[in-house]
Amino acid sequence: MATKPLVPSASALRWLGVVAAPTALALGFLWAGGWLTPHRLTQTSLLDALRAVDGTHPGFRRNHAKGVCVTGWFEGNGNAAGLSMASVLQSGRVPVVGRFALAGGMPFQADAPAKVRSMALRLMPPGGQEWRMGINDIPVFPVRTPQEFQDLQLASRPDPATGKPDPARVQAFRAVHPWLQVAGAQITHRPLSSGFADDTYRSLDSFLFVGKDGTETAVRWSMVPLQPVTPADAHADDHDYLFRQLIDDLHAHSLQWRLMVTVAGNHDVIDDPSQGWAEDDRQIDAGTLTLTTVESEESGSCTGITFDPLVLPHGIAPSGDPILQARSAAYMRSFAARSGEKLPVPAITPTMTAAPGGAEGKKS
Repeated sequence: MATKPLVPSASALRWLGVVAAPTALALGFLWAGGWLTPHRLTQTSLLDALRAVDGTHPGFRRNHAKGVCVTGWFEGNGNAAGLSMASVLQSGRVPVVGRFALAGGMPFQADAPAKVRSMALRLMPPGGQEWRMGINDIPVFPVRTPQEFQDLQLASRPDPATGKPDPARVQAFRAVHPWLQVAGAQITHRPLSSGFADDTYRSLDSFLFVGKDGTETAVRWSMVPLQPVTPADAHADDHDYLFRQLIDDLHAHSLQWRLMVTVAGNHDVIDDPSQGWAEDDRQIDAGTLTLTTVESEESGSCTGITFDPLVLPHGIAPSGDPILQARSAAYMRSFAARSGEKLPVPAITPTMTAAPGGAEGKKS
């Protein structure tokens, strides 16, 4: 069934709202110091900026703060083995620890259809060549470089007098950054599925598959659901409906996604995550992800994991996309900050994830 697009608004402030959640994503990626000139913002000052946007929440991840742990396995089928020597892409099954979350630093935010959803995975083949990924349900990233992110931050910062962005500043930003209007429109018109289980998650950044002969192939990938896709539907009476729905689904049956690898075409831009690739690019079905259990982060196996996208096995390498290095630095900074803080009680508690009449996360 076709999903319903989110209808865009013509006003400048509404346009800014289109990229608000992806901007929170970008904030989480880009507080590593030194990028946001001319004032040479430091890691500390950027962390302060995050607190100004989403408040102070000790012990939580600084981005994607509201989440839940999942476990299962990935079964490679060998279809991508000709492009990459990574063991996880050969035929065989490897265990997976993962996490579903909402973008942003607010750990108790209300669920809503248009909020950016993420899937984070740690694939663990024998020999320690693990693969970590943080993938999101938007089609493109809203910025292409840290410098351009600075422009977005300056344009969208709250006016002290109103607590809201200045419309004139937003208009000026749009005038000198017309490329963002294209990215914003793609984000606005993305299909909205009913929940985590029937959503598609994308790498956004590009990577290089490295073959046994050293040949490098630029790729992006996505996790495409095998569950039927149904349209988004708001649940105003349930603050945590997206997570409750995921929990109910996993107690009832396993959930599956196909790992679809997209090979860059001749005209695709490799190092700019704000630009989509051609729809007729070659795609490879590389295997199936199966998730079977769900746990609260209060006691779950994903709690201490940083899903750093630069933790890559032999056979997969980063592209020249500058956002990748920023993401990696931010993940480590976030982990260091929360590691020294008391473990908090998350919004999704062990009681919520427990199966009826059974142990947490286990299907009866």
